[in-house]
Amino acid sequence: MNAILPTPPPAFQAHNSRYTPSRPMSFSVSSSAGKKRKAGDEDLQHDERMLGSPSPNIPSRSFHPQRSVKRPRSGLVGRPLGLPRLLETLDADSLRGVLQTICSRNPSIGAEVENTAPRPSVSSALAVLKNYEATLQSSFPFGGDATSDYAYNRVRQALLNLLEALADFTPHFLPPNETQATQSLSFLDGATDIIHRLPNWQSFQNSLHKQHAYEEISQAWTLAIREAAKRAGGMQLQYGGWDQKIMKHNQQADGKLQEAVNELNTGLGWMGGQQQQQQSGGRGDDVSSVRQELLNGTYGSSYPVRVGPW
Repeated sequence: MNAILPTPPPAFQAHNSRYTPSRPMSFSVSSSAGKKRKAGDEDLQHDERMLGSPSPNIPSRSFHPQRSVKRPRSGLVGRPLGLPRLLETLDADSLRGVLQTICSRNPSIGAEVENTAPRPSVSSALAVLKNYEATLQSSFPFGGDATSDYAYNRVRQALLNLLEALADFTPHFLPPNETQATQSLSFLDGATDIIHRLPNWQSFQNSLHKQHAYEEISQAWTLAIREAAKRAGGMQLQYGGWDQKIMKHNQQADGKLQEAVNELNTGLGWMGGQQQQQQSGGRGDDVSSVRQELLNGTYGSSYPVRVGPW
């Protein structure tokens, strides 16, 4: 019995029946079956089949194209430093010069700086004076006489700078601006040591600088001692050892601080002032001493007070 069998589909269709090609595939059948296909056409068709119908053994994956992320440009250009970083680069001298220039141009800013800045301490003020003193010592010429006029001319500007700073700092630590007697006496003690170390010049005219410095520091000592004597009867002067320090300063200054010593004796009174006056070699006038005691309200305090029956 003759049965008409259905013609089986081509091998590639049966193999790829489960997949739908991404794009249509067209095959051109040549009229003459005997003609051989060109090698180029077979290769092209093979590539299309491979691209359009993947192998069933390889699972299909969905590939998402990576988007190229473009970083925004930073726009880096040259620019000056900010104020905080700029201040970090300045040393103390440069910063002080900038601040002085700003305050001189704007007096209101200068007044605000004076009210805002912390109060100078005794140690900081003496440190500034010692820096001026170090500059003075380094200005002396090498060799030769350090007390000659030539040496004076070499160090004259540094000497004047030191004396000017000393004259500016001293009133700051005196009453009524300074209410603590210990602070006043401590500063005067260090400032007097600096004056002791000033050169003794051969010329009388050049030596006037040191002479005037002694006169001003003696007046400062007198004012500070008078204020300290008003508190607790001057006990702070004696028990703090200031009486001995002032006597020593007077000896080193060749008696140029005698005015301060006299004020010390008056302030101490019955606590041994007359004995200290004898040790210091002071010979004040009795009338002047009585008048000074009357003005200070301490007259009679140096005499012993009897207790009990007369």
